[in-house]
Amino acid sequence: MTSWQKLIKKSITRPEELAGDPAVDEEAVRRVCAVYPMRINPYYLELVRRHGAPLLHQALPDIRELDDPEGMVDPLGEEKLSPVPNLVHKYPDRALFLVCSECAMYCRFCTRKRKVGRPEMIISRETIRAGLDYLRRTPQIREVLLSGGDPLMLADDHLEEILAALRAIPSISVIRIGSRIPCTLPMRVTERLAAMLRRYHPLYINTHFNHPAELTPEAVAACGRLADAGIPLGCQTVLLRGVNDDAAVMRELMYRLLAARVKPYYLFQADLTRGTGHFRTSIQCGLAIMRSLIGHVSGMAVPTYALDAPGGGGKIPLTPDYVTERGELLRFTTYRGSTATYPNGRQQEERQAAARATSWHSAKKTFQESS
Repeated sequence: MTSWQKLIKKSITRPEELAGDPAVDEEAVRRVCAVYPMRINPYYLELVRRHGAPLLHQALPDIRELDDPEGMVDPLGEEKLSPVPNLVHKYPDRALFLVCSECAMYCRFCTRKRKVGRPEMIISRETIRAGLDYLRRTPQIREVLLSGGDPLMLADDHLEEILAALRAIPSISVIRIGSRIPCTLPMRVTERLAAMLRRYHPLYINTHFNHPAELTPEAVAACGRLADAGIPLGCQTVLLRGVNDDAAVMRELMYRLLAARVKPYYLFQADLTRGTGHFRTSIQCGLAIMRSLIGHVSGMAVPTYALDAPGGGGKIPLTPDYVTERGELLRFTTYRGSTATYPNGRQQEERQAAARATSWHSAKKTFQESS
């Protein structure tokens, strides 16, 4: 058994393991765990003890998970978009392939709370075979995103079997892996794992950090091992009340991600997942944070703020509105708050069209006169 697997075995999974901690309501945790599983591995538990609330909220079951009247069981409509179990075909040229039912830590805001880590999520060699068969007979799918659960919870050999099978499908050109393990259990990202992954390029990894305190030396080293293997890294941060709904925290997170060779990719509005209502912020909060980023930090450090439309509608970008008037001149405010204009192009297009018409008539007349 490897060191990271030993850490997983030592994870806190039962309410009684938290007994005696004055900050923990054991009975509340017990009630939540009867519905949604808990796993806090020793690495992340130490971070929680060191940094407190922003990390604690992500890891510790909260009684508010049981009172979320606006929440939806399957907010993204994944089940109705699954032609075979554990494969979601929502976009024309991409598919989401769920290959693992477990995570190194069960995040309290998880979109798939309904089944990750629970008996409802059955992933076996048979379901993986069915997913691969669907991909083989659906050549319009050019890109596959492996997710779960967390694919990096699989043993190296098992994960490589899946990658090799995907690479053998001619129509699939790009493979992506979605994993929070570089954040929640970075020692899982071994040199051996990185060396195996590099054999399956083009391969991308989108990881998931929500707070600067998660970018520990161990996490940065894990990202470095993946980057050194030639794997482009992106980060899909989720906007969470009480965790990162603060402009200064978000700026620090984005800059530290860049320093770790991870490109901020998305800042997601929290999904309408049942049991996560206490994490959701207003859209206005997210737009205000984006205003604090755009123009004030490097463009490389600015993610796309988006929500995933309920019912399977896909990602919708949300951008602060800088435009104040659309006419012959486009009027807008700059990131500094000053007003500016830009010619909207209509008059220039009309002049160019008129010039082309005049030129054509002149050429036609010349041709007729010479005939």
